[in-house]
Amino acid sequence: MKATTLAVLVSFGSTFVAAPASAALITTEQSVGAHTVDRAHIKQFFDRADVAKILESKGVTPEMAKARVDSMTDAEAQQLAQKIDTAPAGAGIIEVAFTVFVILLITDILGFTKVFSFTRPVR
Repeated sequence: MKATTLAVLVSFGSTFVAAPASAALITTEQSVGAHTVDRAHIKQFFDRADVAKILESKGVTPEMAKARVDSMTDAEAQQLAQKIDTAPAGAGIIEVAFTVFVILLITDILGFTKVFSFTRPVR
């Protein structure tokens, strides 16, 4: 009985052993600085003429968008800043052009349109 009790106590005791942790102090400026950079980057993105034009077509002024950036959590601001940095410019234009070409080619072959001179309609 004593051996079983001792084995149970040792097994429970070994599960609660804490691993050593290390931490370093950071200054307030370092902590706040990273989040300020993200928000400034997003606001700078909204200052671009093409982005402002798109926002205004949706009924949102750049000032309203910047106010919303100020109300975001730090995680949301960081995630949006990363998406802005990683989003490819003009993404999807090749796929759209290819899709339009295939649609026009099919409609030419079926005889609905006459866009390409190298096709013969089925009809």
